[in-house]
Amino acid sequence: MSRVLNAFDALVRRGVGRNTLRVPARGLETHDGDGALRKCVKDSAETVVIGGGCVGVSLAYHLAKAGQKDVVLLEKSELTAGSTWHAAGLTTYYHPGINLKKIHYYSIKLFEQLEAETGQAVGFHQPGSIRIASTPVRVDELKYQMTRTHWHPTPQFLIEPEKIQQLFPLLNMNKVLAGLYNPGDGHIDPYSLTMSLAAGARMYGAQIYPHTPVTGLTHTADGRWDVHTPQGTIRANRIVNATGFWARELGQMIGFQHPTVPVHHQYVVTATVPEVKALGTELPVIRDLEGSYYLRQERDGLLFGPYESEEKMVLQDSWIRDGVPPGFGKELFESDLDRIMDHVEMAMEMVPVLKNADIINIVSGPITYTPDLLPMIGPHQGAHNYWTAIGFGYGIIHSGGVGKFLSDWIMSGEPPYDLIECDPNRYGNWTTVPYTCAKARESYGFNNVVGFPKEERFAGRPTSRVSGVFELLKDKCSMGFHAGWEQPHYFHKPGDDIGYKPSFRRTNWFGPVGRECKLVMEGVGVIDLSPFGKFMVKGDDSHRLLDRLFANTLPKVGQTNISHMLTPRGRVYAEVTVTQITPGEFLLITGSGSELHDLRWIEREVYDGDYRVSVCNVTDEIGVLGVAGPKSRAVLQKLSDEDMSDAGFRFLQCRSLQLAGVPVRAIRISYTGELGWELYMDMRNMRSVYQALMEAGQNEDIDDFGTYAMNSLRLEKGFRAWGAEMNCDTNPFEAGLDYFIKLNKPADFVGKQALLEIKAQGLRRRLAFLTLNTDDIDPEGNETVWHNGQVVGNTTSGSYSFTAHQSLAFAYLPLHLIVEGQQLEVELLGQRYPATVAKEPLVLTEPSRTRQQRKSQT
Repeated sequence: MSRVLNAFDALVRRGVGRNTLRVPARGLETHDGDGALRKCVKDSAETVVIGGGCVGVSLAYHLAKAGQKDVVLLEKSELTAGSTWHAAGLTTYYHPGINLKKIHYYSIKLFEQLEAETGQAVGFHQPGSIRIASTPVRVDELKYQMTRTHWHPTPQFLIEPEKIQQLFPLLNMNKVLAGLYNPGDGHIDPYSLTMSLAAGARMYGAQIYPHTPVTGLTHTADGRWDVHTPQGTIRANRIVNATGFWARELGQMIGFQHPTVPVHHQYVVTATVPEVKALGTELPVIRDLEGSYYLRQERDGLLFGPYESEEKMVLQDSWIRDGVPPGFGKELFESDLDRIMDHVEMAMEMVPVLKNADIINIVSGPITYTPDLLPMIGPHQGAHNYWTAIGFGYGIIHSGGVGKFLSDWIMSGEPPYDLIECDPNRYGNWTTVPYTCAKARESYGFNNVVGFPKEERFAGRPTSRVSGVFELLKDKCSMGFHAGWEQPHYFHKPGDDIGYKPSFRRTNWFGPVGRECKLVMEGVGVIDLSPFGKFMVKGDDSHRLLDRLFANTLPKVGQTNISHMLTPRGRVYAEVTVTQITPGEFLLITGSGSELHDLRWIEREVYDGDYRVSVCNVTDEIGVLGVAGPKSRAVLQKLSDEDMSDAGFRFLQCRSLQLAGVPVRAIRISYTGELGWELYMDMRNMRSVYQALMEAGQNEDIDDFGTYAMNSLRLEKGFRAWGAEMNCDTNPFEAGLDYFIKLNKPADFVGKQALLEIKAQGLRRRLAFLTLNTDDIDPEGNETVWHNGQVVGNTTSGSYSFTAHQSLAFAYLPLHLIVEGQQLEVELLGQRYPATVAKEPLVLTEPSRTRQQRKSQT
């Protein structure tokens, strides 16, 4: 403690006080090259981008470069005002996600050539970066990330301490065990970057209006927008909210409460450090994961920025309540060195030359956080032609890639690749201000927490989204979080090792999940499926609408099928369970994570096609229980007068019935692949139905099971999952969904022409089913697949099959390797495990077993 106090005293003696740092403005932006300000905005535009930070300007640049005419950007103050101008400017290829790596990769490649294109310097430095692992768990984390990166073009290497010291000779190596090295990483001047993008945007025809605040937004009858400013009104075909920490205020103009909140982020800049100046080359950026800070060279000194714990970090939550102060744009907060002294001490220990460095600046500025730290990118459900590019905690490195991603989407009508983790529609009415603030605190404090698979974060939970059986289940299971819902992952029994204990290897959930799989395979289990997204579609044009949206034929009344919504390029936008309840009335069921993502797609088609239908989101009103296992029929029959026999209630049939006196819509279907039903009911009746099931099934040893067991069971049955085996990166043929695609149906469904072309051209890769020989580790998905020392593909999901006693995975592979018995390797935590291409499914589904049994009896 004395070292911390002494360090603090030394900093104060060097003149580092608590005064607000104010950086002078760098001059007014102008609309054209001669410096003249225009008095009026133009009357109309194809796209109006609102917000002149690096993200908004990047989007204007990319749209204009792609050939869109009439691109307009409005900025209430000066370009870069808000968060861009004071950012530390870090750039990195690294991201723990999958497709966000593409965003980072594109940004760096753009930054490398932008100066040559626009003639304006960007101040881009590429000394590389190293993530420092100083504990064995951190080494595992680096290996885990390498496993998920080898099949990407991202340059990334796991390096030993000797190489780390060679690259960064000023490090104290006492605790350094390994590093994750990304050559090409570095930092860029945010102001110069934005000005270069703006120059490019103007060069390609975009118009930029600084000092033009948006004062109002009006949605017109034809789906366009009137954008009101003091300089006039622009009629726009679409608007994009790219307003940084003003995003919430702009959203409120049209009735949205975007879950964004500004946080205080501080970084420290030193004067010249002699040891740094003496080096011949620029030091790589380091990220001390245990110390939770980044450090880079700034001229001949150093710059380092910490991420404090959630208890110490500061939210500017008053801006949510009162709005951003008028005129705030290129101002900063008062610095608070006390808050970061723990990190200062750790940085001094890791980089000892800091101990004698004079600190000349402490920058404390606002950056915007969403609850999960990821930005909100794309069209927003509930407002036609309203798009968002907001919530960027790392706006500099995201700017180039997001500008390109959104530009491609706007120009082509579909996302260029899957990025659902950044979909603005992952949030809903359950995302309250207290929840947003609690999660932003947690996310900021967890910036450098170990990134385990199956990670759970507990701040702000539960939300208002709890099912009718939540209170009955919460104390006997480990809950997972899905789109605001609490849903059991697995259940624990007396004697089990309970609690959240994440690991890169099998951990305390492994035994309970095996027990639950055995329950469903041999007896009967009940699972809470309430987080499903649920829509009712009806009206004169319901058949025509759904025939246009889905590649499968529509089910008959009282029947259910699995259908897919495709993009115009023939990619899988969604997988939906479709049931025709009465003539022209349909129940659509989708996954919890894609509820509003899918609803927006449906609503857009309704709007564009002028269909006479109503689409009602009933997700929160309807509870769902899944009952599965060979004894499920016997339990249900005790509670209903309906004939539940195989002949009386066929597979994929839907029927309204009474269970224990409660009205229920029952569909004979189960994602476990076993005999089972999904029971849909009023959420208020869910508790009584659950209790009736558990009482009726006592002789059958009925019990609960969770989503971990369901995932294992669906994998061994060969069932695909949207978001893993299929998404906007895959077409249905390579995903093995041929059975559900009806190219010969009369309707011209979305993506049909693209699929005909894909089929004619043939496939280059296809989904394969793998078995693995592992030890205490199982695949999760997104691991690298090797053959003869070469990367040949990637897994999409994986688990352990408790039925077959084998690790399993789906993987995309080139066609020549998809031969039963083909030997491969799957990389897990730095080790390549033997894998074999197997015939799927490993375990037959209950309907298939029943059919086989009937054939054998004839």
